[in-house]
Amino acid sequence: MTLTLHPAKLQGEIAAMPSKSDLHRLMIGAWLAGQDITTLPIISDDIAATRDCLLANCTLNCRESGSTLRFLLPLMAALGRTVTFTGEGRLPERPLEPLLSLLRANGVTIQGDTLPLTISGQLQPGRFELPGNVSSQYITGLLFALPLLPGNSEIILTSPLESAGYVEMTVRTLNKFCVFVEPSQIGWFVHDWSLYKPATSLAPEGDWSNAAFWLAAGVNVVDLDKNSAQPDRKIVQLLQNLGDMDAAQCPDLVPIMAVVYALRPGEHRIYNAARLRIKESDRLAAMAQNLKALGAEIEEQPDGLKIHGSKTLRGGTVDSFGDHRIAMAMAIAALYCDTSVTLHGAEAVAKSYPHFWADYQRLGGEVHGL
Repeated sequence: MTLTLHPAKLQGEIAAMPSKSDLHRLMIGAWLAGQDITTLPIISDDIAATRDCLLANCTLNCRESGSTLRFLLPLMAALGRTVTFTGEGRLPERPLEPLLSLLRANGVTIQGDTLPLTISGQLQPGRFELPGNVSSQYITGLLFALPLLPGNSEIILTSPLESAGYVEMTVRTLNKFCVFVEPSQIGWFVHDWSLYKPATSLAPEGDWSNAAFWLAAGVNVVDLDKNSAQPDRKIVQLLQNLGDMDAAQCPDLVPIMAVVYALRPGEHRIYNAARLRIKESDRLAAMAQNLKALGAEIEEQPDGLKIHGSKTLRGGTVDSFGDHRIAMAMAIAALYCDTSVTLHGAEAVAKSYPHFWADYQRLGGEVHGL
């Protein structure tokens, strides 16, 4: 879908949508506790993927959801299931190491190294060593899975943990279902035979990740928990202090912060963001190409972006690259352009925020082509 976006000013107030990150975790915990997961809201394609995989038998189609795949791989192995994982879009290209090697080393038979792949056998308890700077999703998957095993386990980090807030979200979710893990200086100790018990509430938090786009445009977003473990809560601090951005703990904020920096005079740098090259798109390349197309002065670097900001952008033609966060970032950029912006692939927002364009218009955005 191609849309034409015109310069405009957003105003008003909007309620935060439910957190996708929180819903993934709540849904898995509820399923393990025997609660009815069909009562949870299906806010996006990614959440639908997790629900459908949990309710499926032999073939689990993770669609384009990296969280679904990386959370459920160790979980299904812990349950001794024989299942085939499939995926769509760029998901089959996204890395699964060292998770696959860890599962293989601990009793799981895996046919294939990329999607589709089939697992069988029974995951065994033990010592699980992995770097902390590849994907926090591997750690979350293991934290859900290891308590189910007939023996104690350890998760050992061999490098500093990035996106630590997402792991903290997982630990908090486990606690809601009466499963507790012990943090150590280098990871976590996981007790065996933990029983998931029904949570008293399955209400998800408001989503800081999607709220970041509205906050960057000056819109007031309500129903956000200021004490949330969501890493993207840092958007408030970043918008207040427009210095350089260390993206190690909040990589999903890079697309919108690149837009913010492009519209603030001066030199700005985003660094520790190399992991963004293996998301739904190569987000560093996508943002550099799109912002250049709109007239920004931007330099793509191996682990980030260097941006020389100005007060406005000129407008032009951009692409979502099939990535929801790129599409939404370009929608915010279009508000501040001198002329209209043509956005190809605008439907990508469905991955996390299907009603984004309706909310965009309601807040004052001018869109043609819907």
